[in-house]
Amino acid sequence: MTVAERWHEIRTGFHPIFWVANTLELFERLAYYGSKAVLTVFLANKVGLNEEAGFLAGLFNAVLYSLPIVAGVLVDKYGFRRTLMACFAIFCIGYFLIGLAGMEYGQWITEAVGKRNYVLIVLILTAIGGSLIKPCVVGTVAKTSKPTTQALGFSIYYTLVNLGGAIGPMIAYRVRADLGIEYVLVMSSLTSLMLFFGAWIFFKEPEGDTTERKTFGKVFRDMLLVFTNIKFMSFLLIFSGFWMMFWQIFYSFPFYITNVLKYEAFEFLETVDAFTLIVITIPVTALVSRLKPVLAIILGFSIASLSWIIIGAGGTILAAIIGVATFALGEATQAPRFYEYVSSLAPKDQVGTFMGFAFLPVAIGSFSAGMIGDYLRLTYLETDPAMIWYILSAIGITSTLLMIVYNQIVTNVSTTPK
Repeated sequence: MTVAERWHEIRTGFHPIFWVANTLELFERLAYYGSKAVLTVFLANKVGLNEEAGFLAGLFNAVLYSLPIVAGVLVDKYGFRRTLMACFAIFCIGYFLIGLAGMEYGQWITEAVGKRNYVLIVLILTAIGGSLIKPCVVGTVAKTSKPTTQALGFSIYYTLVNLGGAIGPMIAYRVRADLGIEYVLVMSSLTSLMLFFGAWIFFKEPEGDTTERKTFGKVFRDMLLVFTNIKFMSFLLIFSGFWMMFWQIFYSFPFYITNVLKYEAFEFLETVDAFTLIVITIPVTALVSRLKPVLAIILGFSIASLSWIIIGAGGTILAAIIGVATFALGEATQAPRFYEYVSSLAPKDQVGTFMGFAFLPVAIGSFSAGMIGDYLRLTYLETDPAMIWYILSAIGITSTLLMIVYNQIVTNVSTTPK
């Protein structure tokens, strides 16, 4: 396809609401990753919850990534537009309340409720709001793309997600340096307020084929169906090891950069993963396209696991950059094939149901990573910081070996004559 043909496809293959939804997603991810870049440091150093900062940040993401299936019920009942507006309203309030925990005039409420209790409440509130956006934007992309351009539509969506993930932390650094770390959360709150008005004014309910509406009863039945599928759940649990590694970019990495390498602008180094993904995902996907999905996943796991050894053994800013970029290479190798493999595990008449639970490794990995990050930081940061990354690599290597064993068992079972 020529450049002119591709440009024509982009101009004519999408409803105008597609671009509205993706613009909202870009700025929502900017606000999310801006706050995410500093959240653990904010909770540890500004709020004073040093021993639980990773756990709290991990819980936040676990809730955010474990509720989209339930949120889908609300989308079906109230529509994309109203659900999006509710999401941005909750985000606006939630981000501000999180930031309030680090402000002088917010101390009276945190002391009255208790710092830990207050932070738990506002983090969960904000995460509930965040869970609403995923089914809204993904559903809008599907409904506002022509069948011939839907794959391109999701590529645009994922590119903008990574772009927001790259730009957000850089803005966060500037806000933190000029105003204070608590105002990064205020920035995310104000961005969410603008997104609320943007959705109200510009977003129109997309038209398209109506799929089966979800109910809470159906969600519960789907959970039973998925959780009793041993092969599928085994794969998801093993895959959560990847996310245990990924989230350390936000849970352990900032402390290592500032305390050990003495580099204050840790937010810039957090963006290395997103910027690398923007550049390499398409060519890497093409290179590994001939591999079976599970083999691409194993290769990606291996690369990601070894990336942390580069950081630990190098002990420099350059090694940290190369290490995170190498992790991104592992992510780009396996990420596009993950959903392909998940769909292959699902029974043919239940692909949609099983795909809806593909986010579970993110939630499990985030929750586990928070507690692991706290332990590694409190145990090794001051005494043997390289050990943080060696242990993290060991977790990844263990997950890789488990994935190899899983693949052998599944392959042998599937080829055993009946």
